[in-house]
Amino acid sequence: MVMTEDELIDGMLNIAFAEDIGDGDHTTLCCIPAEEQGKMKLLVKEEGILAGVDMALRVFHKFDPMLKVNVLLHDGTPVKPGDIAFYVEGKTQSLLQTERLVLNLMQRMSGIATMTHKYVEELKGLHTRVLDTRKTTPGLRIIEKQAVKIGGGVNHRIGLFDMILLKDNHIDFAGGIANAINKAHEYLKAKGKDLKIEIEVRDMNELEQVMKIGGVNRIMLDNFSTEQTKEAVKRIGGKYETESSGGITFKTLRSYAECGVDYISVGALTHSVKGLDMSLKATD
Repeated sequence: MVMTEDELIDGMLNIAFAEDIGDGDHTTLCCIPAEEQGKMKLLVKEEGILAGVDMALRVFHKFDPMLKVNVLLHDGTPVKPGDIAFYVEGKTQSLLQTERLVLNLMQRMSGIATMTHKYVEELKGLHTRVLDTRKTTPGLRIIEKQAVKIGGGVNHRIGLFDMILLKDNHIDFAGGIANAINKAHEYLKAKGKDLKIEIEVRDMNELEQVMKIGGVNRIMLDNFSTEQTKEAVKRIGGKYETESSGGITFKTLRSYAECGVDYISVGALTHSVKGLDMSLKATD
């Protein structure tokens, strides 16, 4: 059974609280009276794109519904050092026990949104869109892909369940491109599923095979040079969506987009990102 986005996030938060708090935050419990009230502010310390405010609200509400949050800056807002995203007030014990989880999520998500925004801006004026991948942190995929969208990118498939992507290993194990495509259609018909089919090609010969067989929605050009990409896009002629993937860096991003592909997938959006610096500080 496929879990909903809310169910996945709720499960992730349960695990996060369990691993951090365990049988109790003994540091807080030993020195902060249960009835004490406090207030904190989320202070941005680095320029970037803010993401994770909605997740912070969810964390606070899940842990202590009585916490009150005054949001000043919303997800997707460009921020700079000194900006305050929100104030949160309520039981001091609750503030201290949610502090690190909120920061971990917001720093991670803001780092991804900032990185994505940088890539999106590099493609300004072109029709090519930036895609994420499944190269995500186990257990955090939903929020990392949310951050990509906040940064202006586009989500590829969420997992193995919402799209068919015939990659090199699937093709080789299936006995070739024709077998892989035909088996995909047979499977979808037998299961009564309506999923898009994408297929990866490694060279022009494989592209020609796909063009003769058809039956796909998108063709992924894997590790093609820009010259090969131009040739492939021309050969496809708009009949199928096109995606460039493999070995594309920020420096080469625009040159691939200028070849006319519809999408460029970038694993670095989620697997090599630096968190955005911020802190939760006590305030009056």
